[in-house]
Amino acid sequence: MKFRSGIQKGQNPRPDVKVGKRADLGGQFFRSRSEANYARYLNLLKTQGRILGWEYEPHTFQFEAIKRGTRDYTPDFKVYLTNGTHEWHEVKGWMDAKSKTRLNRMEKYFPDEKVVVIGPKWFSQARRNGLAASLQHWESA
Repeated sequence: MKFRSGIQKGQNPRPDVKVGKRADLGGQFFRSRSEANYARYLNLLKTQGRILGWEYEPHTFQFEAIKRGTRDYTPDFKVYLTNGTHEWHEVKGWMDAKSKTRLNRMEKYFPDEKVVVIGPKWFSQARRNGLAASLQHWESA
């Protein structure tokens, strides 16, 4: 059976995205290869003492004033910095309208929370500068 998109039933519409648990990351579930690879990078930063630690999707922010549409947001990573503060890291392969809305609403309703977007440029640079090759279990699309 084919859908309008031309994708067969049971076929992964995004083969570059690998949802699932990663044994090398303690069996942690991730929604994409990019998120898992970024977690590997965060582990490197932790072993180097550049961050204290990280958590994956530990909190969902509710936009209480919004009655319809995008009413909440769950950032990918909470990163604990060595100065005792934290920031949120969002891994984005592409920026769609809903993602832009979430980030804009975070800025408006939670101005004290810092959100860092990790996009395709970061991953391209990681491949070019050898970071990807240096991290064990790095997943390529």
